[in-house]
Amino acid sequence: MKPDARQTAQLLKSPGGLRAVLLYGDDEGLIRERAEQLTRAAAGSLDDPFRVAELDRADWPRIPDEMAALSMMGGRRVVRLRDVTDTVTEPIRAALKGPGEALLVVEAPGLGKGKLRTLLETAPDGAAIGCYPEEGRALSETIRAMLAEHGAGIDPDALTWLTDTIGGDRSVVRGEIEKLALLAGPGARISIDLARLSVGDGAGASADDALLAATSGDTETADSAVETAVAEGVNGVALIRMAISHLQKLHQARLRMSDGASAQEALRTLRPPVFFRALPAMTKSLTRWPEPALLRALEEARAVELACKQTGTRGELLAKRFIVGLSRRGAAGS
Repeated sequence: MKPDARQTAQLLKSPGGLRAVLLYGDDEGLIRERAEQLTRAAAGSLDDPFRVAELDRADWPRIPDEMAALSMMGGRRVVRLRDVTDTVTEPIRAALKGPGEALLVVEAPGLGKGKLRTLLETAPDGAAIGCYPEEGRALSETIRAMLAEHGAGIDPDALTWLTDTIGGDRSVVRGEIEKLALLAGPGARISIDLARLSVGDGAGASADDALLAATSGDTETADSAVETAVAEGVNGVALIRMAISHLQKLHQARLRMSDGASAQEALRTLRPPVFFRALPAMTKSLTRWPEPALLRALEEARAVELACKQTGTRGELLAKRFIVGLSRRGAAGS
């Protein structure tokens, strides 16, 4: 099925009889957020080893077996796949024909119209959901809802300014709104002055500079820029989510290069488009990071994100260590 906005909101809360949900599109942060919603809705947790299984690319042939497996402790299982391409279509087709009650959650940033989308758009127990950067009224409602999660309200002019300022990847939007809510405090009402103080016109610019420098091997700039980002108030979780988004873009471009595209051609196909000033560093990064190394870095980044949420260590310290480590690997050719 191809759910509309109302149906999407409902199935994210209760996937019911669905056995596979494909999340595709240009907003990697929104894909990840919705994948986590679905996982929690079906399995009750993101990291229950008895009910949640994440399969690497090498394990994709095992999808039918994982979908048929039962949880040792009872309850519905979730099988998660990340950075998926059309090459996984046949194992998913076989899984849908086989037994089992597990929910398959498939994350496919940048996936175009093809076999996998067709399969899950037409399957009676499947769904394909497009995830694209919000703008206008939709983004305003998202900002309002995120602030409400923290017990904060917002003045109309501040909401309009934020909507015009922080559009783009959902992980960046959420990071900026969480920072703003923390600055305002519980029960506060956000004014436009407070919004400008927290976010600023160059929201996330220092973090972007740090990540571009890191993957292109400029250790000194990466170290300086990540310190600036933290000093400007970007928290550890927001930093690592931006790192995941950056690495996913490089990984998408690398996959397109494996199909014969040049680095410049691969970068031009990314959506949203890469800012022109970032193109030299992105191109240089692609010469230093082969596809397997990018996948390993993504796995490490997700582990750091989890550690930022679960441990007592300050998330900013963990994120800084990860980004500086990326820069050393970039300098060494990964």
